[in-house]
Amino acid sequence: DLRNLTCIDLGDIANPDGSPGEAKVASALKGLLKKHKLIVALGGDNSITYSAAIGLFPDLSKIGLITLDAHHDLRDGKSNGSPVWRLIEAGLPGKNIVQIGISDFANSAEYSQRAKDYGITVITREDLRTKSMKRVIAKALKVAGSGGREIYVDLDVDVCDRSVAPACPASVPGGISADELRQAAHLAGSDSRVRAI
Repeated sequence: DLRNLTCIDLGDIANPDGSPGEAKVASALKGLLKKHKLIVALGGDNSITYSAAIGLFPDLSKIGLITLDAHHDLRDGKSNGSPVWRLIEAGLPGKNIVQIGISDFANSAEYSQRAKDYGITVITREDLRTKSMKRVIAKALKVAGSGGREIYVDLDVDVCDRSVAPACPASVPGGISADELRQAAHLAGSDSRVRAI
């Protein structure tokens, strides 16, 4: 029942992607978790995961990250394909990261190896064919939230099947359904350790 929820629109940040947008996002989000239970950042491309996380969490070594994404986002450089790598470089331990929905044909062997080398828990799209979303999210919350860590959840719509997100250029055939994404978001948002999405 949504009637019991209180939502506050904290406004827009113009041009949140790239430089100087990332610094504007991080600055605008600083301290918000002291006033709000859950922060939802909408829009921008997936590089916003980096700027939102560094703005919200002063010590990345003490948080967990759950991504729902077709891609590892472990590229070098600064792009919508590198936010997870940049967070690792900024201090987020790989063992605190769970990636859900990783597509087999959307990632190079090098990035899959990088995920393995850094201890990232990877739940592939193939894994999701035999496990319920409820079970997968429970495992992700357990890993990312181990020891009571606060959790940031990154929902990249390219995790969905191309038919679900036809305007998303990085979505591929075989992704998750709209219902699976909605269920994952609800389950994650229902856990008090999840502080930002």
